[in-house]
Amino acid sequence: MFSLQKLLGKEDKFFDLLEASAEEARTSVQALVKLTKTPDQTALLYEFIQSRRKEKQISAEIREAVYNTFVTALEREDIENLSNALYRIPKTVEKLGERIILTPQFLKDLDFSKQIGFLEQATDLVPAMVKVLRKGTNLEQLKSLNDKLQYLEGEADKAMMDHYKDLFSGKHDTLKVIVMKDLYELLEKVVDRCRDVGNIISHIVLKNS
Repeated sequence: MFSLQKLLGKEDKFFDLLEASAEEARTSVQALVKLTKTPDQTALLYEFIQSRRKEKQISAEIREAVYNTFVTALEREDIENLSNALYRIPKTVEKLGERIILTPQFLKDLDFSKQIGFLEQATDLVPAMVKVLRKGTNLEQLKSLNDKLQYLEGEADKAMMDHYKDLFSGKHDTLKVIVMKDLYELLEKVVDRCRDVGNIISHIVLKNS
């Protein structure tokens, strides 16, 4: 058991910013859920842009706080790595949203619900893992959350293989294969970004336990 609050000189600002960053990651995925249901609604792109901008601002505040606050035990590099990993989630989601808006005609007969479901669960776990850092945690609690995240990433990979199997079956035209392959890869990358956050948090906890 350890307390990151002590390691950070009881500076709540770090926790506030990291938690806000994790929430923005979840918000961006919720916008993606709405977009997959109505892919022709270009106005929804604004939600992705706003989420990514907020995340970028939060990242800048974390960077400034890292260099202006004396940290005695927790390495500043760890805080920055976590902040950067969180930022990559909405950034990747925005790219995916842009692709969907550009090619809504290819999504009419496709069902992304299973993959999106994994993504929603993953971005629910990310804020939970970040919140654990404020009050301090034990390894068992963190391991349970990270194991769930790793499991979701594995299941998402399996679902992706099913998508690829259909995509390369020969029943789709070439342009559609190219477009959908790009979308599938971005979907997979978002889940991988969530996994990266879990790994970084686990590394921080293990190093300071």
